[in-house]
Amino acid sequence: MSKKVFSKVFLSGVQPSGKPHIGNYFGAMKQFVDLQNEHEGYVFIADYHALHSLRNPKEMNANIKSILLDYLAIGLDPEKVTFFKQSDVSEHTELAWIFDTVTTMPFLMRAHAFKDAQAKNKEIDVGTFNYPVLMAADILMYGPDMVPVGADQKQHVEIARDIAEKFNNVYGQGDQIFKLPEPMILKDMAIVPGTDGRKMSKSYNNTIPLFAEYEEIKKCVMSIVTDSSGGIPQNVYAIHKLFRSEDELKKIYEEKSGKYKELKEMLVEDIEKFIAPLREKRKEFEKDIPGALAILKAGGEKAKKIAGAKMEEVREKIGVNVY
Repeated sequence: MSKKVFSKVFLSGVQPSGKPHIGNYFGAMKQFVDLQNEHEGYVFIADYHALHSLRNPKEMNANIKSILLDYLAIGLDPEKVTFFKQSDVSEHTELAWIFDTVTTMPFLMRAHAFKDAQAKNKEIDVGTFNYPVLMAADILMYGPDMVPVGADQKQHVEIARDIAEKFNNVYGQGDQIFKLPEPMILKDMAIVPGTDGRKMSKSYNNTIPLFAEYEEIKKCVMSIVTDSSGGIPQNVYAIHKLFRSEDELKKIYEEKSGKYKELKEMLVEDIEKFIAPLREKRKEFEKDIPGALAILKAGGEKAKKIAGAKMEEVREKIGVNVY
């Protein structure tokens, strides 16, 4: 049976930053799994990017393995997607340095992350300042047509496009060495509220973990903040609509208006029904960590071949190939 050939390529990176929650899943993770059936894909664990905030080697090691299991459990298929670890492809950092030489400081000073750190009077490390250049290298290396991102990440793709144009102008001599990718803004990307009504975020400690056990789900849901109006608990409803159709929910919530405990108990059961098979799949992968790591390593070897070929072209264009 011949392998399906796709006309479009997507790429995305995910940082190894601890346990995912349902906000991560509906906000981004699910989209990668959906896209793999329609496009050629590259998804990488951005471990070098994580170094600017995570400086505990044991935690980094554990997080890399954890996120690997997470993505395999939700259905990311290594037969359809090149799934790899950024640090396994040294060409990323090599290309980032080359891009540094055509990128100005005033240009990078416009980046949101830098401006935010500057506004908070943080001591800014070079990695934070240079973050968009490494991201540009990550993206442009594989020639994707699109990069699925939330609206807050759109600027990174725009920076990658600008760097690609600059490099093409300086060294291209009429050739397009790097394709200009388009940001794929996930317009239907769910902004999932947390248990306190704010956006679900680990920093707010208001999450429902994606692979939580039943009792943990129950504890999280029962802690969801509700108002005292006695009507429909909006925070509960906003989370519930991720798991049931709104047509069905509207009827249920009208019938059980003011019965917050019953509605929360129903939400617990619906979340458990959704999470249980993912949780069990993850436990299966967890039984064979070497097997899971072999998948990641094989993805890295495939990505390195592609990146190696691209870097040969880049080295030729900049004039360092003399042998």
